Amino acid sequence: MTSHIPMVIPKPEPVTDSSPQTPIPPSSVFNFNNTTQSPLDPNLYTEFNNVAETFRSAFAQRLKRHEDVTVLDSLTGAIVPVPEEQDPDPDPVSYPSQSLKPRKPQERSSELVRITDVGPEGERQFREVVRKTRMIYDSLRIFLILEESREDLGRRRGRPDSKAASMMKERFLWLNRDKRIVGSIPGVQVGDIFFFRLELCVMGLHGQTQAGIDYLIGSRSSNGEPIATSVIVSGGYEDDDDQGDVIIYTGHGGQDKLGRQAEHQKLEGGNLAMERSMYYGIEVRVVRGFKYENSVSSKVYVYDGLFRIVDSWFDVGKSGFGVFKFRLERIGGQVEMGTSVLKFAKTLKTNPLSVRPSGYISFDISNRKENSPVYLFNDVDDDQEPLYYEYLATTSFPRGILSSSSSGGGDNASGCGCVNGCGSGCICETKNGGEFAYDYNGNLIRMRPLVHECGPGCKCPPTCRNRVTQKGLRSRLEVFRSVETGWGVRCLDILHAGAFICEYVGVALTREQANILTMNGDTLVYPARFCSDRWKDWGDLSQVFPDYERPSYPQIPPVDYAMDVSKLRNVACYISHSNDSNVIVQLVLHDHNNLMFPRVMLFAAENIPPMTELSLDYGVSDDEWSPKLAICN
Repeated sequence: MTSHIPMVIPKPEPVTDSSPQTPIPPSSVFNFNNTTQSPLDPNLYTEFNNVAETFRSAFAQRLKRHEDVTVLDSLTGAIVPVPEEQDPDPDPVSYPSQSLKPRKPQERSSELVRITDVGPEGERQFREVVRKTRMIYDSLRIFLILEESREDLGRRRGRPDSKAASMMKERFLWLNRDKRIVGSIPGVQVGDIFFFRLELCVMGLHGQTQAGIDYLIGSRSSNGEPIATSVIVSGGYEDDDDQGDVIIYTGHGGQDKLGRQAEHQKLEGGNLAMERSMYYGIEVRVVRGFKYENSVSSKVYVYDGLFRIVDSWFDVGKSGFGVFKFRLERIGGQVEMGTSVLKFAKTLKTNPLSVRPSGYISFDISNRKENSPVYLFNDVDDDQEPLYYEYLATTSFPRGILSSSSSGGGDNASGCGCVNGCGSGCICETKNGGEFAYDYNGNLIRMRPLVHECGPGCKCPPTCRNRVTQKGLRSRLEVFRSVETGWGVRCLDILHAGAFICEYVGVALTREQANILTMNGDTLVYPARFCSDRWKDWGDLSQVFPDYERPSYPQIPPVDYAMDVSKLRNVACYISHSNDSNVIVQLVLHDHNNLMFPRVMLFAAENIPPMTELSLDYGVSDDEWSPKLAICN
């Protein structure tokens, strides 16, 4: 008996009135790298539509060149579309920004495509869409947490992560709902970390909220057979055997309410989809979930790339019941798995010499001036430059600044009286425009001109939610030598978006002092030049709430001081410059009220996996950065 090979059929809605409806051959590649594309629109979904239109145009061009359907190429083919029987949506890429009233959630498309060769510009655009969508999800989740905290404590509370996902779904803010992507998701990179399972659904990485196998059901497939697209490996089945690049994955089904295997599994649903994907050589995305204590959740999910199903069999499991098993092998040529990096970083924090016996110059260049040691690692050359500078844990301001209140907003002695921690109505909340800058986990909610933390005159305890940056470095940082960037900085911990990293430290100089020192060349750092415009929409929920008004904050005088790091500095001075940075600057006051001399605090702009190099936009072009402003390199 011969099997009906899945066919590739175009989407039912035409690209133009004259677009022919001829199937694409499976070996087609959808090229998003359109050099004639207009610049990115500041509106999130307009820019996504630009990319999607490029996709549809490339799709139409393929249709004009081919007249028949070829057999599926198991290695490179675009796969298994599905003819839609219902009337097509007039706007298949539905990410509206005008119509914000809740509507019937968009159903997942049954069209399966593989997207390859998007090009550097296409990947950058997709990455930007993913970044902004994750920003909306996280901002909405935090907003819901804070709203619930203001309501009656007696009411039963829901899960903010679930509610945020539902609200975004109602407003068509989930990505990739108009198509099911086989293989890599544009804009999602191997090693990306997610703190909530529903966030995987929002990104289109895994469409099932509970099931470990995401698949297209047979009734919607072109050949009547289900096709698996992604799996989550989280230890939910006792017969799973995860060996890294090779996974023995147990099928689903047959468990009772307590998660115990209570009956034989059947070759249906996701199990049959896995077997069919193996038969046709269709790869699956693998996401690993595991316990990882952090300030946001007790579990993390890491995207580990593409695997191929190479074998399947029916076996007797540990419980005595029959289970289906699938052997997954990772496809070569991909970057290192995120879970491997996580395990490596965890070992570095406890026993670094066991995994990197050479290359360490110092296990704490701060000489215990920081709460957490700062490693110095170089396996590239013999340079030991960071050891030649005196480590400074906090910025040194000109004499009299810390006690001065002539340029500030009052005396530190008039602090809050919140003995149990600051809450609603606190004077410190008023200073911050009526809302605190941080959530209950100490993460920055949104950027603002200035954050007023509780100071020496406040009666609140050190655990107060409005005391964050003044506690100093909390994450494990490492200064390392790189062939590409010279000296750089990376973190051994997961940094959640909005997490405090450290202060940018040096010797602060008044304008007059800076003018004298720059007479023979300017090598100073200017806090006013740090650029974080890319993150100005952080916390903006206008895509979710029609009547949302972004909070307005009082403007502050220009930051008119410079910073000398030529002799005294801290770990932040080794962070590399990038116009596409993952670290942002937030000005903070906590130990004085002089608005002219705020402290320069650094926060994670996005979820940053361990061992990822940190980068900061110093407000200069790449040409200007070298060598004049290469402070540390």
